[in-house]
Amino acid sequence: MTRHLKKAELHCHLEGAVPPALALSQAIKYRVETDAFLRDGAYVWRDFTTFLAAYDAVAGLFRTESDYALLTETYLDGLATSGAVYSEIFVSPDHAETVGLGADAYVAGISRGIEAARARTGIECRVVVVGLRHRGPERVEWAARYAAECGNPLVTGFNMAGEERLGAVSDFVRAFDMARDAGLGITVHAGELCGAASVRDALDLIRPARIGHGVRAIEDPALVERLADEGVVLEVCPGSNVALGVFADFAAHPLRRLHAAGVKVTLNSDDPPFFHTSLQREYDVACEAMGFTDEELNGMTKTAIGAAFVDEETRRRLLSRL
Repeated sequence: MTRHLKKAELHCHLEGAVPPALALSQAIKYRVETDAFLRDGAYVWRDFTTFLAAYDAVAGLFRTESDYALLTETYLDGLATSGAVYSEIFVSPDHAETVGLGADAYVAGISRGIEAARARTGIECRVVVVGLRHRGPERVEWAARYAAECGNPLVTGFNMAGEERLGAVSDFVRAFDMARDAGLGITVHAGELCGAASVRDALDLIRPARIGHGVRAIEDPALVERLADEGVVLEVCPGSNVALGVFADFAAHPLRRLHAAGVKVTLNSDDPPFFHTSLQREYDVACEAMGFTDEELNGMTKTAIGAAFVDEETRRRLLSRL
């Protein structure tokens, strides 16, 4: 077990972190039937497409600033109990627009939750705005523009998530340029459902500091060497990868090989209750199923804090807590 270790997480989607019990209480509050996506205390999906549908259904249960404050505080409180000192949460203003909340109220609620959790537990958190790839380039640019102009000091990064198999990376370059020009940290989903070429395209066209997942890079030894040489950090989510069938099991997962090759890797939970995982479980799996030592796991945590989208004073404080 790794409960004694301090932890940090760079890759978790806020709406994907809703505990089923909280989703149920929200469904009761708004009189929403849940059988299509939540049964017997667990989320229901079969593949990536139906996972996205379930994810959107759960997101639709959060409709006010206070709802999002509650969700954020609930997630961060739980994370802190597992020893986490830092979290970055991926948020999608598109979800707020869908329920009629508006991006400003959405981010304000999330900020309230962050501040409440930090006051109680000491956990530090930042927000990475996400554009949804399957909604097209114009909508991803809208999300980038919002991230660049919202003026919230907790919003420090930009990402693109969603259906990785839709659209070419080149379609979205302008959105990332807008975010980079505004001083935001850049990360992008690649190399999960699509192969090594998607990671290479991301490196060539988007030039991110980090890549979400990136594990399919293992299919190309030259690409693995490039990741190591360039110091690009991978936000690795083993539980998610196995749950979605990217790899058959943890023995087949390439985290150990990537680490051995000198790639900077971190541990993350992605959409934890959807994949029956947590940040604690990701560290436990890395220890028990993959053979990582406490020293190696601490190294991954230091890598995460080193790659966090925070100011240098905050980074120094976080490192001092390890």
